[in-house]
Amino acid sequence: MSHHSDMDNHADQMNPNNDAYWESRGYDERPDDWEDRIAEDESHQNDNDTSALNH
Repeated sequence: MSHHSDMDNHADQMNPNNDAYWESRGYDERPDDWEDRIAEDESHQNDNDTSALNH
């Protein structure tokens, strides 16, 4: 792979709108409810960040 291809692949794997994101996390393809899953993950991340600040 060229450097440009590597960078494109990395960007795709970081983009939840892209099948490569989900495939790199063990899914066969992007789920139909991917937006809900991302929102839920972000909500849990924010809860963890807030919890860490309170300790």
